[in-house]
Amino acid sequence: MQIEQIYTGCLAQGAYYITSNGEAAIIDPLREVQPYLDRLIRDDVKLKYIFETHFHADFVSGHVDLSKETDAKIVYGPTAKPEFEAIVATDNQIFEVGNIKIKVLHTPGHTMESSTYLLIDESGKNHAIFSGDTLFIGDVGRPDLAQKAASMTQEQLAATLYHSLRTKIMRLEDDVIVYPAHGAGSACGKNMSKETISTIGNQKATNYALRANMTEAEFITEVTEGLLPPPAYFGMNVAMNKKGSQSFETVLNNGMRAIHAIEFESVADETGALILDTRNNKDFSKGFIPQSINIGIDGDFAPWVGALIADVSQPIILVTEIGREEETVTRLSRVGFDNLIGHLQGGFEAWQKTGQEIDTVNRITSEQFAKEVKIGESKIIDIRKETEYSAEHVEEAYNKPLASINEWIKDINPDTHFYLHCAGGYRSMIAASILQARGFRNFTEIEGGFNAIAKTNVPKTNFICQSKILK
Repeated sequence: MQIEQIYTGCLAQGAYYITSNGEAAIIDPLREVQPYLDRLIRDDVKLKYIFETHFHADFVSGHVDLSKETDAKIVYGPTAKPEFEAIVATDNQIFEVGNIKIKVLHTPGHTMESSTYLLIDESGKNHAIFSGDTLFIGDVGRPDLAQKAASMTQEQLAATLYHSLRTKIMRLEDDVIVYPAHGAGSACGKNMSKETISTIGNQKATNYALRANMTEAEFITEVTEGLLPPPAYFGMNVAMNKKGSQSFETVLNNGMRAIHAIEFESVADETGALILDTRNNKDFSKGFIPQSINIGIDGDFAPWVGALIADVSQPIILVTEIGREEETVTRLSRVGFDNLIGHLQGGFEAWQKTGQEIDTVNRITSEQFAKEVKIGESKIIDIRKETEYSAEHVEEAYNKPLASINEWIKDINPDTHFYLHCAGGYRSMIAASILQARGFRNFTEIEGGFNAIAKTNVPKTNFICQSKILK
């Protein structure tokens, strides 16, 4: 028996590849299936089952494509209603893969179909669980994502999750290994560890939600406290995972269509496409196609695209670094952005050579900021998360997290200048591009963000500015 955790850092997502005596199972596969097919050929094994822990909200699964390629059966837990051929298992149903067994444990709460898969090894011993979004390392799945579908409140779902954990998971042996679907950085929980493997015993000892004497009421309060609104694209990804989606190869072929710089603008206009520039923030600030939105590929790319563009049906036309077109298309497809028109042939350099209009962002260094800023007079917007801001920030700065830019942008007075920064420049350039695309040019973005500002003599504090409106 072999178990491989296939972890994708940009999504903080773990898929699992299991083999035993010539047969294989894959749990929660990503959308591009070729890496799994390559493993099957390498190991000379036949894929028997594709297990899905639930209908994922944060990424599009490769289950349907993988089943078509291998004839493997797709398996969901009880109450799931997929709109394609699949096995909807019963609680405690057992599936055999080579010399091992995989037992379905229905663990509703994160979603009502959520299930944990218990691997029983060749000797009949409980070896590991693949817990999906039911149990993370240091946390549990948030109970607010499936409220509408389940016709339940987040408190009712949390109560359901409480009993799932205590009647199904916490009763397992302490040495059973825990393999979750996500780690730190995922929006599917709020307190996940950077570790991606643990044991039941360790989680009983360290996970706040698994305290031995925790009451149901305490669990509900602690699990629901401090939940941020889920990204808007989550519901669309759930729908794609339930219905099935077009093949990854189709999406890839569309995105890999090279569009000449002379045609690029007219194609964007004709299709209503958003121009997404995935270059790094330093290069983008020096020059870009007007109205472009910058979300750098070298960062939390796909989650930010999902959070800020939101509508997965939005037509998108790409500007990428040369040679990174396929990587960009792949990462967009993972979160359901399938309506890709193509990419700028030859990258931004090709656009420059045509002599067409170029825009720039007014960016200054932290040293320039230190010379210019007048605390108490200058307007400063810090777009980091609330937790980052509350730890330390520039005195009198407003906290307006990037995730909610579509709300706070309405409060900006276009006649009042302000400074804009994040932690290191990645998020503030996203915000700068959105602001300029919507007609705001009354700001200065700070290179290096708060990390650079912290090294200057600009006054800093952890006192929270209560003002809400930028007038």
